[in-house]
Amino acid sequence: MIAVEDGTVWADDSGGDGPPLVLLHPGIGDSRIWEPVLAPLTARYRVFRYDARGYGNSPAATVEFSLLQDLKAVLGHYGIERMAIVGCSQGGATALGLALAQPERVAAIVLLCPGIPGFPMSDEEEAAMVGPERYAKIEAGWTRAAEAKDVDGLADVMAGIWGAGEGGSTPAVLEQFRSAARASLFSASDAADPPVFDRLGEIAVPTSLLVGDADWPPLVEANRQAAERIPECEYTLVPGVDHVPPLRVPELVLDTITRTLARASW
Repeated sequence: MIAVEDGTVWADDSGGDGPPLVLLHPGIGDSRIWEPVLAPLTARYRVFRYDARGYGNSPAATVEFSLLQDLKAVLGHYGIERMAIVGCSQGGATALGLALAQPERVAAIVLLCPGIPGFPMSDEEEAAMVGPERYAKIEAGWTRAAEAKDVDGLADVMAGIWGAGEGGSTPAVLEQFRSAARASLFSASDAADPPVFDRLGEIAVPTSLLVGDADWPPLVEANRQAAERIPECEYTLVPGVDHVPPLRVPELVLDTITRTLARASW
């Protein structure tokens, strides 16, 4: 366990003398999402991963906390001065936050269906893009599960949002949603990531962004626009893939990581 402000997080260091690579998991899962690509990555890089507070092996947060500050604490614990980052969803938002706050520390960025804090879309616009009936059904299901503290019920709602691609609700996918549901129901919330959308043009390291066309429609649009703003960003839209690409298309994720990091200046 690693100490962070007012809490602790579970973290793992693969060891070795390869270039440092940090993996940041999504808000709808935990660090086990990297298992399909972990072995080949650890053969080439020194890989660091950790569970955000309340997810996986990390204790629930008791106070509001900052994902970005927790990342900085983990990096400080291991003495990592410069690294490449792979961030999925929530982890992508945190990766972008670090790249803009401390650009000298980031050698390359791989974004998998990343959150884009500051993307200008209202709740009304989001509902219109998703479809009013589907949006209302999801909102109602989320409220029922949250009020009942129903982990499986909330995981099912998440599956309807984030797991609608090809492959269905496999045990590995459902366990990711259950991990996220437990964090949502029983852990203090994280503070909003700093807005990044209007600053994406400042990113000056090799960057790729991969998102599936079966992901949440507003996020797909936010990712498309983000990729247009990041200089020389390699953008990939993957047919049939939803919000868990490391579990759906691990070979493509691995290829995207290694190809992007090959352009990094360590």
